[in-house]
Amino acid sequence: MKKLLISTALAALMTTAFATVSTSAFAAKLGVSIVDFDNNFQTLLMHGMQDRAKEKGADIQVEDAHNDVAKQLDQVKNFIASGVDAIIVTLVDTNASKTLSEEAAKAGIPLVFVNLEPSDMKSLPDKQVYVGSNETESGTLEAFEVCKMLRAKGKSAGASAYIVMGSLVHQAALQRTKDVEQIFSTDMCNFIKITDKQSSEWSRDNAQNLMTNWLTAGPAPDAVIANNDESAIGAILALKANGVDMKNVVVGGIDATQDGLQAMKAGELSVTVFQNAKGQGGGGVDAALALAKGEKVDRVVYVPFELVTPANAAEYLHKN
Repeated sequence: MKKLLISTALAALMTTAFATVSTSAFAAKLGVSIVDFDNNFQTLLMHGMQDRAKEKGADIQVEDAHNDVAKQLDQVKNFIASGVDAIIVTLVDTNASKTLSEEAAKAGIPLVFVNLEPSDMKSLPDKQVYVGSNETESGTLEAFEVCKMLRAKGKSAGASAYIVMGSLVHQAALQRTKDVEQIFSTDMCNFIKITDKQSSEWSRDNAQNLMTNWLTAGPAPDAVIANNDESAIGAILALKANGVDMKNVVVGGIDATQDGLQAMKAGELSVTVFQNAKGQGGGGVDAALALAKGEKVDRVVYVPFELVTPANAAEYLHKN
């Protein structure tokens, strides 16, 4: 009887050990290439991916592409060679998506584009999807709120504005700028005239330099519309350094980062648009894991944008 109990116990232990090893051995391996770790929002996306992968028990390897198209392609090739179960990419250049797509398709490895839309999104092959937000919403929400705020300040007889664009190789920057221009062409908002628009490459420092140059060349604007919060903050720093009273300028951004919300709390950033880094990053991991299991995933998975103003900013303080 004693021998029987010992044998049964050993068998149970072996079964448990085998199950543990098997689960570990079949845990999904994900390879992730991020545009640039120095980019505030991209880092938030990375954290969202890492947190979700941990929740799901997946192994995740994250690489920094350092804003280099060739480096990102090499990272994807290395992921393929190492036998990952799926690849996640935030694109350095949206026009380079086709090459990455072809590499993954040839290897039969699922590919998920997150945050920055691939140029060939409408013709992605099987097992490839996009998880992000609909950029036609972001610039539209931002610009319309800027328009309303300028009207509330009594500027409807005429107002000047600068647009600080993101990287011109990113569809998001082009679409956000297009959204702003379309809103400013409507009957309600056509009193706003765009003095100039230039790229900051999403950078706070570049935006600060850009705004400084504009202020050297002419008067302070009534509004600054930036494609992201980092650029909006850079513009704010330049305006303040040049003695401009921030009560007289409406500044808009996109992302609702912690720094952006602190600038709003200080009365410097007038409006931003919440882009859900956790939702996009986590959604990208969910899609990658589902595709790796052979499950069907919608080709496009949108995470909604949300307008953020001083009236509701407190609700977003810990969301990104």
